[in-house]
Amino acid sequence: MSGLGTLDAEESRTGLEQSDIHDVLRNDRRRMTLEILQASGGVTLRELSERIASRESGATPAPRDVRQSVYVSLQQTHIPKLESLDVVEEDTDGEIRLAERAGDLNVYMEVVPKYGLAWSEYYGSLAVLGSLLVAAASLDVVGITRLAAELWAVCIFAVILASAVYQTYTQGSSILNRIRD
Repeated sequence: MSGLGTLDAEESRTGLEQSDIHDVLRNDRRRMTLEILQASGGVTLRELSERIASRESGATPAPRDVRQSVYVSLQQTHIPKLESLDVVEEDTDGEIRLAERAGDLNVYMEVVPKYGLAWSEYYGSLAVLGSLLVAAASLDVVGITRLAAELWAVCIFAVILASAVYQTYTQGSSILNRIRD
């Protein structure tokens, strides 16, 4: 039995296995559960099932049979699966929250609106814009030369830093959690 405890401690340090990550994310209800918990912090099983049922049915409130089906599948299958992987946990008040290993899924959970930008596209665009501004200031392009090339570079770096801080804060960076541990 002590060998099993050692294995659990080792897995906890290394995070989720890739096969577990893919297993969690291949199911729509588990993905929706994680999205809802990321956005809300914590909800009861009933609230969670109502939100997912509304998404699936496109109606608010969702039909009773859809809510019932979602509730049962979450209770019997999806929440136990996520709890066994230490991705979610239920507190004594019945509220379900993200757990320690939920951070391992963040990189796979980036949700991009239909006409939105992924973070990688956003940062790439900032890099291109910054390069163009610095080049234009160096070439004395009218309107851009009001600020020196160095000042344009500092401004772009400040925007990139502020964006990175915002992204780290909103996505609950796993590196910050690893530093604390």
